[in-house]
Amino acid sequence: VQLQASGGGLVQAGGSLRLSCAASGRTFSGDTWGWYRQVPGKQRELVATVTSGGNTDYADSVEGRFTISRHNLENTMWLQMNSLQPQDTAVYYCNTRRVWPPKYNYWGQGTLVTVSS
Repeated sequence: VQLQASGGGLVQAGGSLRLSCAASGRTFSGDTWGWYRQVPGKQRELVATVTSGGNTDYADSVEGRFTISRHNLENTMWLQMNSLQPQDTAVYYCNTRRVWPPKYNYWGQGTLVTVSS
């Protein structure tokens, strides 16, 4: 499975961006898709996750501003980011993982989001 993330770019504070992640290859129900982000010198951190059943979870720092969604049949996930702040600047990575057989954990290549003040 390969994940392709897109949609990053430069935006002013208060603006919006929508990230997309498309998977090629077969995935299975019961997996969790997620967005993570990383800035140089810091660990990669969770932004949001969504299960195949539609349950979502968000980091406190993005709750109420970001919305994660997925389309199971199309193997696609999105992250709608509103009210962006300079501290949201990072490389955003998409991920899909399944913790029971067939187990897997795949990462996309990352897309850069830069928020100017």
